[in-house]
Amino acid sequence: MGVSREQAAENRRAIVAAATRLFRERGVEAVGLSELMKHAGFTQGGFYNHFEFEGRPGGRGICFGNCRGNAEFAKMARAPVDESSTALRRYINWYLSQAHRDNIDHGCPVTGFAGDAPRLGAGAQSHFAGGLDDQITILAGLIAESGSLAAAGERRTLRERAINLHCEMLGALVLSRSVAQAAPAFSNEILGKRSATCTGVS
Repeated sequence: MGVSREQAAENRRAIVAAATRLFRERGVEAVGLSELMKHAGFTQGGFYNHFEFEGRPGGRGICFGNCRGNAEFAKMARAPVDESSTALRRYINWYLSQAHRDNIDHGCPVTGFAGDAPRLGAGAQSHFAGGLDDQITILAGLIAESGSLAAAGERRTLRERAINLHCEMLGALVLSRSVAQAAPAFSNEILGKRSATCTGVS
């Protein structure tokens, strides 16, 4: 017996959620199709009923991970702020927080997938690039709204400033995660120092 369109969509979402979680935890290369489907609660053969794409299943997980993650970032960026802060400062403080560092499953998709993206097919790489560009656009909007673009002597464009800031935040998050278990104090130090520097743009 076939399944309804609604159930098929729900099954697909379950597979994507399992893929996103496993790929972020261990990387695309370390996860096999049978393991992915087992975590989603299905048999391996069922995967091909839901996805048509070139290459490994990781590409689709990256695409959906980027879309979901950036939708959450955009929602957070639009949330009201009080007079004591700006949306940009709140975004930076959240991105460089210990909570975000420790929440790999639902954190920034770029930090989770950047190392795997170059090994995937052209379609997945294109989706990844689009997701990264969306993050830069969100951040550029926050910089513009904060009024920090008018800093004295600032010659960089708004997009250049957004790219620079995003690279700083992403690098700090990745490095902090890399030593979080072996040297937690050092990990917190990386987040704290970078957060203090980054919030200076606002």
